[in-house]
Amino acid sequence: MTTACPICKKPAELKFRPFCSSRCANVDLQRWLSGSYVLPGDELEDEDVADLDRGA
Repeated sequence: MTTACPICKKPAELKFRPFCSSRCANVDLQRWLSGSYVLPGDELEDEDVADLDRGA
């Protein structure tokens, strides 16, 4: 069974799995880095963010 590339829906290539090419892998990475993809969770309060910055 072959899987489809989550970006363009072409068959995935083993070398780039689950993507079909390095281009689609890079498109996906850019979406994560730009904030297009997010994981669900609670919003952090400003003091919680400050604690994370301090390594607490």
